[in-house]
Amino acid sequence: MEFFLVILALLILIGLSNVINHFIPFIPVPLIQITLGVVLALLPFGIHVEMETELFLLLFIAPLLFNDGKNVPRTALWKLRAPILMLALGLVFITVWAGGYLINWMIPSIPLPAAFALAAILSPTDVVAVSALASRVKLPKSIMHLLEGEGLMNDASGLVAFKFAVAATVTGVFSLVDATFSFIWISIGGFVGGAFIAFIIIRIRVFLRRLGMEDVTMHMLIQILTPFIIFLAVEHFHLSGILAVVAGGIVHAIERDRELSPTVELQVVSKSTWSVILYVLNGLVFVLLGLQIPSVAKTIFEDPAFNNGQVIIYIVIITLFLFALRFIWLIAAWSIGWITKKAGAQKPDLKAAGIITISGVRGAVTLAGSFSIPYVLADGSPFPERSLIIFIAAGVILLTLIVASVFLPIVARSEEVEIVDKQADKTKSATIHTHQAAIRVVESQMTDENREAALSIISRYHTKINALSYVEQEKEPAALREEERVLRFKALEAEQRFLDKLIKDEKVDRETAFICKEYIQRMEGAVTNRMKFRFFRTVTLFRRSMLRVFKLFFPNKNEIRRINLKRLEKVRDLKIRMYKAAIQEIQAGITSENHETSSMIIEEYKVLILRCKRENRGRVPSKMVEYERELFYKAIQAERDEVQDMFEKRQISRDVANILRQQINLREALTINENTH
Repeated sequence: MEFFLVILALLILIGLSNVINHFIPFIPVPLIQITLGVVLALLPFGIHVEMETELFLLLFIAPLLFNDGKNVPRTALWKLRAPILMLALGLVFITVWAGGYLINWMIPSIPLPAAFALAAILSPTDVVAVSALASRVKLPKSIMHLLEGEGLMNDASGLVAFKFAVAATVTGVFSLVDATFSFIWISIGGFVGGAFIAFIIIRIRVFLRRLGMEDVTMHMLIQILTPFIIFLAVEHFHLSGILAVVAGGIVHAIERDRELSPTVELQVVSKSTWSVILYVLNGLVFVLLGLQIPSVAKTIFEDPAFNNGQVIIYIVIITLFLFALRFIWLIAAWSIGWITKKAGAQKPDLKAAGIITISGVRGAVTLAGSFSIPYVLADGSPFPERSLIIFIAAGVILLTLIVASVFLPIVARSEEVEIVDKQADKTKSATIHTHQAAIRVVESQMTDENREAALSIISRYHTKINALSYVEQEKEPAALREEERVLRFKALEAEQRFLDKLIKDEKVDRETAFICKEYIQRMEGAVTNRMKFRFFRTVTLFRRSMLRVFKLFFPNKNEIRRINLKRLEKVRDLKIRMYKAAIQEIQAGITSENHETSSMIIEEYKVLILRCKRENRGRVPSKMVEYERELFYKAIQAERDEVQDMFEKRQISRDVANILRQQINLREALTINENTH
């Protein structure tokens, strides 16, 4: 039961991290998840998860790398094979050699073999962390492919080098020749073994299908178990399970590309299932990392043998060394001619080299490897500075993540982004994107029953897109927004004055007046205050839901429907008169400066008048109205999701995002008001 509660707590933190990231998108999800893990470890719940390296690699790294192997762009990686190998092999081994001597010189209490072990486990970059960071930064495709290829390959090279260094520390024996031949055998054997086992599993699946066993669930289960089977089988022969699952993923990708239409359902289910698995595994990796940090830090900070400030300086120096060595190695590899244009890579400029350098984030493999360091040597004595090595590894992971989070968006900023376009153009372009997202959602929800309603909504969105595409705005959005806000307030004030006069002259009943007053309040909230609008919107939707529940138990449903229709007709008649009063108010204040905005608002009011008249005449079937309403809300939510996505990816600024959200709120408020019961 306790283990289940721990897992439940970790899964809740993963979901919470994405909620937090929604509000502060400039902080990457991995950092938020690490922070939440640290907080959970510090709470007095006694939650602690032991880091078992082999189990960690099997449960997390194997399926993650298997999926990366399935989705990796094989053609692009083959073209970039030379720079990938220079980073995944050459840079790893130069890091182990140079880093080992630096660590031993800086911290003499760590013997040279142990220093080599620390440098080796710090050499692999984390493809998961890089992908999480790159999702918020628009990296060139060639650089992203290079980083993906490096991340897939250097885990194996770093872990093999780490194992030899640890073995040398424990036994005191090391042979460079034996280590070299062992590395070649472990790497090639692991890759070939993984590909062979994946091929066998694929043939088994094909054989089962030929027997008529097309059950998607069974085939999906085989696919999920595949990376674990490959990893365990290859590791049993002391080969590289890491490279094995990558090879297995590549073989499955080749098989997927050759599959015919009968397996389309399996591909859809596979994509959905793996998206959930990867979401959970990626989150667990970083939450678990956060859980380990307090205990590791406590060991160091409470030990009088260590100077806390000095240990922090060690972490900073080693991190700077890793970045500097990566940058120098990258430039030197092209300058010396180890990588040529014939190898499929262009010589990087300083900016590209900077992006690749800062993207060298350390992560899960580094932490898991450091915890696999044995407690004692062959002679029974303690492993030298084991706690310090683990603490330095955790510190470097955190520091590389922070550096990449802060500086990668700055360095990766493209020249197009650096050119400050008019905010109006950005707003217009982003609005078109949100409308296109809404159209895609409505199209995906279209059925034979709601086709007419869906086409109506799609047509309206296309009209808006066409209008935006051909209209040039000379004013900046801030000025336009203020101008629109003032005009809308004038219109609402005119509606309020007209309503107040009718109430004073007792020409409207209390219930109808209340509904129209509520409408004006919602519109004011949509124009001025997002939180206020959300409050009114929630109250309206809640009231509508409760009314529907009440109708289920009311004995005379037909009578209720007749009363509701009568009341709605009166409300629409009153709204038509209020809309006309608003139009007169805006028309009276039209000038050459606000003509365009005034015309837009007047046109909106005219559309609302036509809809009210059409519904009062009963020209729209009730089912049609219900379908339109349902699809419209889904379209609105799609627009909000698109705005958030563009904001998180830094494609639009916070100001532009707020402008778009306000526009969406206004459209939603108008729709809610049209359908108020």
